[in-house]
Amino acid sequence: MKVAPLEAPTLTTERLTLRMLHESDFEEYYEVHRDPEVTRYTARMQLSREDAWRHLAVIAGHWHLRGFGMWGVFETETNRFVGRVGFHQPEGWPDFELGWTLGRASWGKGYATEAARRCVRYAFEEMDRDHLISLIDPENTPSIRVAERIGETLQGEWQHGEHKLLVYGVRQR
Repeated sequence: MKVAPLEAPTLTTERLTLRMLHESDFEEYYEVHRDPEVTRYTARMQLSREDAWRHLAVIAGHWHLRGFGMWGVFETETNRFVGRVGFHQPEGWPDFELGWTLGRASWGKGYATEAARRCVRYAFEEMDRDHLISLIDPENTPSIRVAERIGETLQGEWQHGEHKLLVYGVRQR
């Protein structure tokens, strides 16, 4: 029996397309997430194929369980997979989170900021949210800069297992 997949809304920016990830995106997803520099502040290890598959399944499942989640980020012109951006709020999470992870080949191009800004707009205008946070490792200076560029300010700290994370956030104006 074939089940029709849930589809998330597709968002666009000047250079990027944000769409739901599909099974056909797995190889590119795995290539990005097997780089230990990419996962240094999130998974804190290089992801195996099996771990990357589970991670992709969690992202897809979040849409089914919560009605929101992470999008795959693709260069509109080339359709090349860049990374992921979107919302995350599993059980026990401190608040509605906006997160991003981009492949190393896409660092320094402004893609994280561009995609995250679009997500902030979507959360406030389409989802009627009034506040969102980003949880960031204190050593992840590039992500702190992205958070500040999209209007987030430091609001506190949160302990996740053994890891202290900074809580950046923004309220709808």
